[in-house]
This record gives sequence, structure tokens and C-alpha cells, in this order.
Amino acid sequence: MNAEIIASGSEMLTPARIDTNSLYLTERLNTLGIEVVGKEIVGDDRERMAHMIEAALGRADLLVITGGLGPTEDDVTRDAVAMILGFGMHFDEAVYAVIEARFARMRRKMSEINRRQAFILDTAEILPNDRGTAPGQWIEAQGKIVALLPGPPNEMKAMFEKQVFERLRQRVPPLVIRTVELRVAGMPESELDQLISPVYKKYANPVTTVLAAPGDIQIHFRAHAETEAEAEALLKEVVDQVAPLLGDRLYTRRGETLEKVVGDMLRARKATVAVAESCTGGGLGERITTVDGSSDYFVGGFLTYTNRMKTELLDVSAQLLEQHGAVSEQAALAMARGAREHTGATYALSVTGVAGPAGGTAETPVGTVYIGLASERGESARRFQFLGDRGRIRGFAVHYALDMLRHALIAA
Repeated sequence: MNAEIIASGSEMLTPARIDTNSLYLTERLNTLGIEVVGKEIVGDDRERMAHMIEAALGRADLLVITGGLGPTEDDVTRDAVAMILGFGMHFDEAVYAVIEARFARMRRKMSEINRRQAFILDTAEILPNDRGTAPGQWIEAQGKIVALLPGPPNEMKAMFEKQVFERLRQRVPPLVIRTVELRVAGMPESELDQLISPVYKKYANPVTTVLAAPGDIQIHFRAHAETEAEAEALLKEVVDQVAPLLGDRLYTRRGETLEKVVGDMLRARKATVAVAESCTGGGLGERITTVDGSSDYFVGGFLTYTNRMKTELLDVSAQLLEQHGAVSEQAALAMARGAREHTGATYALSVTGVAGPAGGTAETPVGTVYIGLASERGESARRFQFLGDRGRIRGFAVHYALDMLRHALIAA
């Protein structure tokens, strides 16, 4: 069985709202072995919604629609589904009584327009909503299944778990979908794909997807089988061939973030880290502290954007900055050294560079970044030349700093 998901609501087409419902539904459907083959968002327009429903039912066995079940005229999901399936709708007194009772418990007066939520498609099963006023509906027609769920995530999730999950479990054939996510640092996507594609192209199952972000690549393998053991065996066969090709650039087989992996390594070694940042503006410290429990190993940092702050807080000499410049190997080393000395951390990372769009020179063009590392084993710094806009350059710098620390921890 495969599925499509439609999110209804014009608000979902604005930059202020994100469709998180489809992410949750995808994960839960995959648990049942149901492959999600399409996701769409449509505004509050009956004709557009109807067209999208018709197209989805032509491709998928299961259609899950979230939202558009409210009491107002712009809640068009019921009407659009009825239009495509050719069903009528009827007013359900029992549903209306439940809605009335909910308003009474909240000591609120119910508006007349709330009657619209009690209209049910003919032949549909009612899916009770114990967290809101809009009931869901389960429809089986033309060999397809359509599930109408409310839009608010807390209502949708509760209804899916209590009303939909078991219905689907009883209808889908035994199939297990399992995934493995490898993550790789410090390697261009094209180089990685050239390296591993001779392996993964031999397999239609598992399916391989390569996703790239600044400095970071995710490799997703998805296997389908009748049992969990068979799916895991398929994944292992591919991963065991790919992983050796990646070497120490592979930093996790469990999809963890780089900051989580580095944090676990620091904790395991009872080590700590401090940071000294210039061009990243606190981004490195922010990445490290997104991890729960990062206070176990992160002692703090310095945001030294000007030369004066580098001198006053990190003891970087004014003469060094005058001679070599703030964006230099010497400055990166001195910043890391100063951060470690002032905090007593086991490791200290520094970042200094030109993030742009202005400020570059012939010697240090925009995208030039120096990353320094200080520890009891010594000090080192590397120069990088990143391409992209300001945000992308800063993102690269943070990621490569974390990876530099990861390699130092491996070598320790």
C-alpha cells in the first residue's frame, strides 16, 4: 500500500507556518510499511482541493487529508471529497450533540456555524475527536481509503493513534520499512556520490537518497521487506560496503548531528571545550549547546568581533594583529590558546574569517576562514576557502570547526 498526504489551509502556504503534520504521518505510516509517495499543500479553494484529491486518488491507495474540517466557509475538505467521490452528506445529530456538549463543558456559547462540523459524508465512519470539535471521517470507496483528520497537530495525532492506526494495521499486507542514515563531514556531494554510487546502484532495494547541507552530507538507505530481520539484513549488506569507502569522514550510522556526536565523544573522555568566535558570531557555541546535556562538556566561549576584544579577552597581542591581521593563522592560534587558558577547557576552538559580502581583499577574499584548535597535545590551525553567501559561509565554518574537533578527539 502507498499513500499521499494533503494538508489543507491557506495559512500553510505562508512563510509563518510549517506543515509538521505530514512529517508525523510519514513516520507512522512507514511503521506500518506504507510508503508515502506524495505530499501536497492546498489553500482554501474547493476546486483546487477537489482537483488535488482526484489526482492523488489516481496514484495512491490511501489518501490522508489534514485540516479543512472547521466550521467556517473556508473549510472546504468535506465538500471537495464529496464532490470527487460523488457522495452526499447528511447532518448527524449525534455528532452535533457531542459538539454542543464540548462547548457546554468549556462554558462557551456555540455559534450556529458550528453545525457545519456535524455534516458527514454518506457511508463514512465517524472518527471521534476528544481534543477538539471537528470529527474526522474514514471513507472506503472505489478500492481506496480516504482519512479526513483535523489540522491542529494535537488533535490530528491523537485521532490518528486512536482511530486510524489500528484500522490501517488490519488492512495493509505485512511489510516493514526500515531506514539507516549515514552522515559524512568534510566531503563534497559530487565526490561522495562518485565514490559510493557503484555500490548503491546495484540495489533497487534498499533505495538510496543523498542529501547535502553546508559541510554535511546525509545518505539515507530505505529497505522494504516482509520482516524486520529481512529489512535489517538488506540495509546491512549495503552499509557494510559503503562505510569502508567513507573512512573517518563517516561520523555516524544513526543519523545523529555532528554536534551530538562530538558532544558524546567529549563526555566519554571526560573532556571539555571552549570557543572563541569572530566571523561566526556565536554560531559555533549555539550549535554545541543545542544538544541536551551540553553543560557536561561546554564551559563557555568568547564572541570577539573586534581586534580590541580579541586583545582584551583572549590576550591576542595587538602587534600580532597588526602584523598578520585578524584573519590569519596566527590570529586563529592565539584566539584558541587564549580561550583555553582563560577557561581551563581541555580543547578550545577558534574561528576568524571574512563572511562577506564585503571586507574581502586579494589576500583574504570573502569566504576565507581560519579555524584554530588548542589542546594539551598542541595547537593547530587550518585555512578554508568557502563559497556562497554570508549565511552559507558561516554555516560551513561552524561545521568544519566541529569536524576539526572530532578528528582531534579520534586522535587523542
